[in-house]
Amino acid sequence: MSEAQKLLAIVAVFLLAYFMPAESGRFQGALLEAFRMLNEYARLHVLLCLVPALFIAGAISTFIRQQAVMRYLGAEANKVLAYCVASVSGTILAVCSCTVLPLFAGIYSRGAGIGPATAFLYSGPAINVLAIILTARILGFEMGVARAVGAVAFSIVIGLIMAFIYRKEEAAKKEAFVAPAADAPSRALWQEIVYFGGMVAFLVFANWATPVDSTGLYASVYAYKWMLAGISLALVVYTSLAWFVKSELIEWRESTWFFTKQIMPLLLGGVLVAGFLMGRPGMDSGIIPDEYIIMLVGGNSLWANLFASVVGAFMYFATLTEVPILQGLMGSGMGKGPALALLLAGPALSLPSMIVLRQIMGTEKTAVYVSLVVIMATITGMMYGAWF
Repeated sequence: MSEAQKLLAIVAVFLLAYFMPAESGRFQGALLEAFRMLNEYARLHVLLCLVPALFIAGAISTFIRQQAVMRYLGAEANKVLAYCVASVSGTILAVCSCTVLPLFAGIYSRGAGIGPATAFLYSGPAINVLAIILTARILGFEMGVARAVGAVAFSIVIGLIMAFIYRKEEAAKKEAFVAPAADAPSRALWQEIVYFGGMVAFLVFANWATPVDSTGLYASVYAYKWMLAGISLALVVYTSLAWFVKSELIEWRESTWFFTKQIMPLLLGGVLVAGFLMGRPGMDSGIIPDEYIIMLVGGNSLWANLFASVVGAFMYFATLTEVPILQGLMGSGMGKGPALALLLAGPALSLPSMIVLRQIMGTEKTAVYVSLVVIMATITGMMYGAWF
């Protein structure tokens, strides 16, 4: 940072402190709300969502051979297989826009193509079967179907566009990739499947949400969620100790710590900012009043859909919380088109995730990815609003 930039930073901080509306009740409430949201995020999403995801990312980076990543998700991979695998990943991972970041960082750092990697990045939080079912039950069957179809299509189209835009870079990555000598694998394929399956199962069962209906298969799984999560965790511990040598476990630990240092500080800082601006989901306590948002998303105009997409993209949604929030907004006059636009842009993006993404794949790629999500959500919202 140059001396001029340091001076500008000092002046900016001074002006912010000087003109800060410290006596405003709204400002004080928003400031308190930022820490409430951080507290809520830490309690609900760090230990059972983010930490397991970081360990999975570290394991991907350490144990999955780069040849395998390049074979299925790299520039030379079969496009149909790559995008099919990436686009339906969210059906088994009930994660939010922030929890998916370590997983994305893991496969991207191992050489996955930008197209399949961003398809996975979008699909992880967007194509959540539980959220789609809840959407259909609460917001209507057609909204649930539109969300499911739109999410799958979005992940594939966004991935293809990203791959096309950065095709030269992808070609260079393919040429630079030199497959190392094929060493005999230290473990059988089924052992690695069991190991990774145990970690994914723990992530899924530990975050199994409270069912809306007390009957049915979903409710039955919820009744035994901690037993299933405990079995999954025990499986991970056993396979780690029985099938991996000490040096591999140390490398796994170091890789997990690398992702933690890269992601955690920015993520928590982004949660603070999001809480200050808009408050916790469903709480009219951010610096921006909810009434202004509701006023701007009525009807089915281009502006209403665009505004809903942008707000959804910057606002943080914990998994499944977007449905009751939209139920309240639609009850206050929000149009169906903007509601779908927010559903398609919101769960897949958030201000915290954007901050972290910039560190993982750079400013330009992050801006392009966010723009694609917002534009496609806006267009889809307008089409849906016109039909329904």
